[in-house]
Amino acid sequence: MTTKLPVLVTGGAGYIGSHAVLALTDAGWPVAVIDNLTTGFRWAVPEGVPFYQGDIEDGELLARIFAEQKIGAVMHFAGSIIVPESVENPLKYYHNNTAKSRALIAAAVAAGIPHFIFSSTAATYGVPRTSPVTEDADKAPINPYGMSKLMTETMLADVARAHPINYCALRYFNVAGADPRARTGQSTAGATHLIKVAVEAALGKRDTVEVFGTDYATPDGTGVRDYIHVSDLADAHVLALEALIDQPARSLTMNAGYGSGFSVLQVLDAVDRVTNRTIQRKLSPRRAGDPDALISDNRRIKATLPWQPKYADLDTIVAHALAWERRLSEIRDT
Repeated sequence: MTTKLPVLVTGGAGYIGSHAVLALTDAGWPVAVIDNLTTGFRWAVPEGVPFYQGDIEDGELLARIFAEQKIGAVMHFAGSIIVPESVENPLKYYHNNTAKSRALIAAAVAAGIPHFIFSSTAATYGVPRTSPVTEDADKAPINPYGMSKLMTETMLADVARAHPINYCALRYFNVAGADPRARTGQSTAGATHLIKVAVEAALGKRDTVEVFGTDYATPDGTGVRDYIHVSDLADAHVLALEALIDQPARSLTMNAGYGSGFSVLQVLDAVDRVTNRTIQRKLSPRRAGDPDALISDNRRIKATLPWQPKYADLDTIVAHALAWERRLSEIRDT
């Protein structure tokens, strides 16, 4: 049985990080959270989980957390994730995602932390020449967001060769949905993720949903993406941590997706089905750099981890996102 080391979750008050905290605590792992609450929410961290409000650049704070909590592994989610913003403000992304990750990795090495799991992205591939895309495909990011994540992957690979630390980089595809028990979900105002936007529109929080591009080389002309339920993704992190602990000489880089995709219009149809209402759709020109389809080849993660997704169903993902959106309205009203 894997030894359950105390885990520090950076960005654990944010969307994906808070689900990872739930997955870890549900499985009996000791957990602590650091978050600067720029985009996270204090209420998203479960009661009883040690919480530190601060920045991952703060080496003194990290050293104190590592010592106080006897941390044995880091799950790193803290960072900025909005692609268009990264184009407009690249230095913010190279600071938040690359420079701060370097500070966190340095603190982990100094404290002798042996295991590190990194929240990476399919944006490292840029516009892949083939889909589904494998982990060995060319890495050619087309925006600072993707490049900032790829630079951190490169740092981790170099550091793991030089120091007694192993790592797993999980390259996410389109993360969606919410905790099935509605304990947490995507809560950031002005989020750009399609399913989040669509359920907001279904509940009257937005007038329309903008469809960017109807002339792609796909069956209905809209972009196709691989949507993964956030709780399945969180479970993959826990299994990846077990794999790092069980084989400390091995590091891993794996796609995190279902290996199948849905178009924008198929997603909006699913939201219409689940809510029994029709969302207004505004057809707009395509955005620069958006590929026709971006689907994961997930054979590596399936072969490496005993990962069995529980929620690989579009209507289920939408239903959980919708339930959370309703719950979020209650939270904000209190």
